[in-house]
Amino acid sequence: MEKLILGEAARTLDDRYRLSIPSELVENLAAASGECILAKEQPGCLSLWNAAVWQSRLEEGVRLVEAKILARRLDGRLSEVQRLGRLLSTRHRPVQLAGRGRLVVPEGFREFLGIEANGTAMIVGAAVCIEIWQPDKWHEHIGREMPEFRGLLERLVG
Repeated sequence: MEKLILGEAARTLDDRYRLSIPSELVENLAAASGECILAKEQPGCLSLWNAAVWQSRLEEGVRLVEAKILARRLDGRLSEVQRLGRLLSTRHRPVQLAGRGRLVVPEGFREFLGIEANGTAMIVGAAVCIEIWQPDKWHEHIGREMPEFRGLLERLVG
């Protein structure tokens, strides 16, 4: 990642479930091919990642879990391993950014996001990825987080 992805914009999810991501956010995210990963974060929020960054982090995490399974360090925790597998299986999918940073939000992800066709989405730079929020969820989230801004900044830079 070269620089932090920052910014906020409201965009309309059109009747074909396309969303136009602001170019100033996309330029720090997508490879020349336009390949990205769309992930479910929390109800009302999706994240859009650089595919290579996502894949690297995913593979590292999976290797660690597999090593613990082989070392029998997760014996007795089969239900947690299954839960992780289900979440990994349904949490993310590759997507292609078309010209002008247009993203088609796939079925299943639209429902998770909670925005209907012709509805508004908030596009937010989250430093290492782009987040797509259902507006009410975004306003609730940022309202909870903003009072902690100064302390967070001091911890990260101090």
